[in-house]
Amino acid sequence: MRKVVLRRCLVTGERLPKKQLIRIVRTPEGEIKIDPTGKLNGHGGYLSIDEAVFKRAKKDKVLEKKFGTVPTNIYDELMEYLKSVK
Repeated sequence: MRKVVLRRCLVTGERLPKKQLIRIVRTPEGEIKIDPTGKLNGHGGYLSIDEAVFKRAKKDKVLEKKFGTVPTNIYDELMEYLKSVK
C-alpha cells in the first residue's frame, strides 16, 4: 500500500492529495511556471484545480505573496490549464 502524498493549497489551506493540486514553481532562473509534472527544479506552491480557487488567488494576490513578482499572464495560463484538464 502506497502512502498518499498530501500538500497544502495556498488559497484554501486544505491538505489534499498531490494529484488534486497544480504546482506553481519559481525556477532558479527566477521564472514562474506551471508544473503539471511536479518535478521542475525550484521553489513551489500548490493550488487546488478549481476555477474559484484560481480567481481567489488572483484577487488576493496569493502568488505574488509567495513568490514576489509574478507575470500577469500566469493566471490566464492557469485558466487555460484548467480547461485542458477538464
